[in-house]
Amino acid sequence: MSITILDNALLKHKLTNIRRKETNTKDFYHNVSEIAGLMTYEISKDFPIKNVEIETPICKSMQPELACELVIVPILRAGLGMLDGVRRLIPTAKVGFIGLYRDEETHMPHEYFAKFPSNLADDNTIVLIVDPMLATGGSAIAAVDMIKKRGVKNIRFACIVAAPEGLKALSEAHPDIDIFAAVCDEKLNENKYIVPGLGDCGDRLFGTK
Repeated sequence: MSITILDNALLKHKLTNIRRKETNTKDFYHNVSEIAGLMTYEISKDFPIKNVEIETPICKSMQPELACELVIVPILRAGLGMLDGVRRLIPTAKVGFIGLYRDEETHMPHEYFAKFPSNLADDNTIVLIVDPMLATGGSAIAAVDMIKKRGVKNIRFACIVAAPEGLKALSEAHPDIDIFAAVCDEKLNENKYIVPGLGDCGDRLFGTK
């Protein structure tokens, strides 16, 4: 298991764009998607590859291609904001969905939807769970629990903004998965929101309140 906090100037620039409270829905969604795409480069750097014979315009040649299948699993609804960014780089990826909501009083996650492709538990499948915010870690832990119950062993989790509390909780609950974040913020406030954070990511992505 590893925790990777990405260090990239362009990523930091786009993070500032989504932190600004005046950023409109269109620009917020666009930047979240682009951040997810930039993160995919780091997440996929050790994906397994195999050599295949191809024919270039010059000659036949042995060249590498991916030797795994990717299933992207966004946690609804905010995770949908990261989906297109990953799929633009890996368009062959299949998609599953997990619906979780957080109780406003207990802050505990509750499942309301789950749908996955048939290859979810195949030996050569990597499952990438995406959710822009890792606050308490409750939703992420519940999502990984759901995936593991279906026999999946190779699981990665990607978020844009993480709190130290969420990173600690997820890594302790599931020490066998790799965690990727664009940034780790300062802390959670009394309402379990990330500080400085960027507000409610789902509301800002879809223009709801």
